[in-house]
Parts: sequence; C-alpha cells; structure tokens
Amino acid sequence: QVQLVESGGGLVQPGGSLRLSCAASGFTFRYYAMSWYRQAPGKERELVAVITSTGGSTNYADSVKGRFTISRDNAKNTVYLQMNSLKPGDTAVYYCYTLIGIDFWGQGTQVTVSS
Repeated sequence: QVQLVESGGGLVQPGGSLRLSCAASGFTFRYYAMSWYRQAPGKERELVAVITSTGGSTNYADSVKGRFTISRDNAKNTVYLQMNSLKPGDTAVYYCYTLIGIDFWGQGTQVTVSS
C-alpha cells in the first residue's frame, strides 16, 4: 500500500532553517511527481512546491520562492523540502502528496516559526 511518512518538523526561530523529508513506499517512486502542501490553523491547505518524477522541473508558491527548495532522491524514495529564512507565516502542518489515480497524503509534520 502507498505510504508517505513526513519528518523533520519542529520549532524554529524566525530566519532559521528546517529540512523536511518524506519517505515513500508502496509504489514506484521514480515514476511520479511529488508535492508539498501546508495548512495553517483556520486556513485552507495550499500547494507549497512540486517536483517532477525525474526532478528536472520544480514549481513553487509565490510566498516561498527564493526561500524553499524541493528536491528528491529516487534511489532513496524520498522527497525533501529545504526551508530557509523562515517566517512566522510559514507556521503550518506540512504534508507530502502524490497522485496515483487517487490522492495520497502523508500524516503531516508540524512546523512552528516563533521567537
């Protein structure tokens, strides 16, 4: 069965960095695009970044461009989100996502940016 397991969240001060990881299993990882979404309290879930199956193309929400980087290691079945220059507005639960006929989501990892 498809499983997406996020890790790497936590509490960080404004201006700090975190790297999120999403370990995938149960499908042929290298064939599928992967995405990161986030959901802040009281807000809708929003797309943060997406990467194609080969990693050759990426796209980002305007709010994170220049600060976040999505990458993947197809040998390790893992997708990453490097987050730099974090702001309090980045506080949210971050989810890993892929579409394989239907939507698959991870359980989410909490990122809190606060002094």
